[in-house]
Amino acid sequence: MLEKNQQAPEFSSKNQDNQLLELSSFKGKKHVVLYFYPKDDTPGCTIEANDFTRLAADFAAHDAVVIGVSKDSCVSHADFINKFDLKLDLLADESGEVCESYDVWQEKEKNGVKKMAILRSTFIINKEGDLAEAMYGVSHEGHAQAILEKVQQL
Repeated sequence: MLEKNQQAPEFSSKNQDNQLLELSSFKGKKHVVLYFYPKDDTPGCTIEANDFTRLAADFAAHDAVVIGVSKDSCVSHADFINKFDLKLDLLADESGEVCESYDVWQEKEKNGVKKMAILRSTFIINKEGDLAEAMYGVSHEGHAQAILEKVQQL
């Protein structure tokens, strides 16, 4: 598991518009809120994405961008964004490379069945590229507001 104050792993992945986004492109310019979620257009993930969207201007006012990551495709992300008018980038980590580098691809057990899945997690990466926060197993309820409060302290 990653920990606060260590350097954030570099990532490079395509967003909903099939454009490559890289962590290094934000260094020295913006804080990055990188949140991992299980699946597009599911109840908890939709609430979380809508909450981040509702606070998008507040994040921008504090020099922060919000980027969601799941293993869904660029097309799935584009549909999800269009359906809910989301105001954030969503990375299509179909290979799982970004999930693995942030250690969020983990075994989960539900109803006695074990399977690999994304553990809902959020990382706040400061302008220097270091992890200001590394939170695993978060709840979507009130999460975006709590993250905004942490970003405001950077």
